[in-house]
This record gives sequence, structure tokens and C-alpha cells, in this order.
Amino acid sequence: MRAAAIVRVVLYHMFPAAWLGLGFPAMGVMFALGGSLMARSVDRSPTRAVRGRLRRLLPALWLLGAVLVPAMLLLGWDDRPGWPALLLWLLPLAEPPATQWAEPVSGILWYLVTYLWLVLLSPLLLKLYRHARVATVLAPLVLLPLYQLAPWPFGDRSASVVEDLLTFAACWVLGFAHRDGDLRRLPFPLVLAGSAVVTAGAVGWVVRHHVDLPERPVAYAVYSIGFVLVLLRLTPKLDFLTRHRRADAAVRLLNSRAVTIYLWHNAAITLAFPLGDLLPVLGGGADLVYTAVALWLLALIVLHVGWVEDLAARRRPRLVPT
Repeated sequence: MRAAAIVRVVLYHMFPAAWLGLGFPAMGVMFALGGSLMARSVDRSPTRAVRGRLRRLLPALWLLGAVLVPAMLLLGWDDRPGWPALLLWLLPLAEPPATQWAEPVSGILWYLVTYLWLVLLSPLLLKLYRHARVATVLAPLVLLPLYQLAPWPFGDRSASVVEDLLTFAACWVLGFAHRDGDLRRLPFPLVLAGSAVVTAGAVGWVVRHHVDLPERPVAYAVYSIGFVLVLLRLTPKLDFLTRHRRADAAVRLLNSRAVTIYLWHNAAITLAFPLGDLLPVLGGGADLVYTAVALWLLALIVLHVGWVEDLAARRRPRLVPT
């Protein structure tokens, strides 16, 4: 499921079609899977769980920053913030600052920021969930519209952090419910009916207002919860993939390089356009050329820097982890 979510994210940024987001809300799925895995780790040792997630998340970001920050400084950064703000490239408690030309790369870092905060809050959230299960799932949905109505006095950078956190916290907590087996005790027809109601309501809201789903955080949160709830309740068995060598290798590769692919895929897509313009195009195949160039660049990047994830996971570094 995580491999499928990564593929969907890359496809959506290549071809930003609304049906991709509706058909498989990848961000909600990734946060739900993260919450499920985090619950298991917190039960073993909260401190080690948080430290381990930070160790696996941050080195790949540091490598991106080691390339991007010097490039931004050398090419000119008119509105460069002070050095304290640049420390967000080391510990992304908020979205790290970037120049305008680097925004396609830095703009996707909101996911790492949100993931980091949910990791840090997981020991507390897990205690709250086991004390008041339904209330903990619903609390972010209640707080999100209230937060949007109330003025936020601490600046736009922290405001976006809070909004993203409230949007996806319920999916993260549903991961706890999956790990504890609470979802399996719910009748599937009831789960399916509830999911149909909330997802249809979210879609109706965005269609009525003629906007994309991510532009309405409340609708986005509700839709993601409805999708994730059914997915985690079904828990589809995917063991058959291991019997197919190539499929198993592809899933293993995507999971072993998930952070690298996420961090660098927008850079590859952005560079694909000027490089693709240098190539001959037959007929109306420009989109195909751009896509091929983007995937080629992303494969080269993963091949050259993906081994950082092996070091972060305390594995032997390999160019191709299959």
C-alpha cells in the first residue's frame, strides 16, 4: 500500500488530474500506515520509536538540503531569511524556506513536517486514543473548522503546520485503531455505509464550490478518513506479490527508497521540461517525452543518493536494494 501511495503521488504531480486524488488519496493512506507502524513501535519503547523514526527520516532531507541550500545561496536569494530559519533544513518543525525557483521541490516538504510532528506526538496520542478512542479520532475534525475560523497570531509558516496536522491526524489515529484491532470489531457493512456517506459529502462539497479536494482541508480530511477507514478495515492480503519475483522486487525497491523518491520526484519533473524540449518529438508525444525524461532523472537520482536510506535504517548500503 505504501508503494502504491508513492506511485500515486508521483503520477499526480506529473498529471495533476482530480480523479487521481479521488481514486486513491495517497497522503491519507501514508499517514494511516505510519500511525499503525508507530503504534507498534511505541508499545515497545516510546523513546526508541521516536528516535528511530527521526533517524530514518532526516538524513535524506539533509542530503536534499546540502544540494538545494547552497544552490539557492549561489544563484541569489533576495529575500533570504536569517540563519535560524535555515535550521529548519536540519529539523523541519515547519516548512523550510526556499527561493521561488526551488518551490516545486520545497513545497512538498509539508508532508515531512506533518509526519515529524505526528511522530513526536505519537506517545501522547496513543495514550489519549486508548483512553477515549472515538473522541481522539473525531477531535481533529472538530478542531479543524474552528481553527480556520479563528485568527492565528503566530505567522503563516506555523499556521500551515497546524492546518496540515489537524487535516491528517485522524488518519494517523486510525492507524492506531488498525494496530489495536479495533477496526476489525466493527461490522463491515456499517463501515462501508459510513464511508460512503462521508466521502460523498466531501466530493459534493468540492464539486459545489468548483475547487480541488486539497484546497478544502475539512473536505480533504473527511474524504481521506472515509477511504482509509474502509481500506484498513478490509486489510487486503497482498502476500501473492511475493510469489512474483519482479513484482516483489518492485515493491521492495519502492519501499526501501520511499523517502528519496518523495523528496526528489518534483525536482525530476521540473527538470524534465527544459531537458525534454531539447529532444525531438514526433506528433503529439510531448507529454510522453517529458514523462520518460522525468522517470529517467528520478531513477538516476535514486540510484546515486538512495543508499542514504540504507545507512539511516542501519542496513548495508546498496545501489539497488532488491
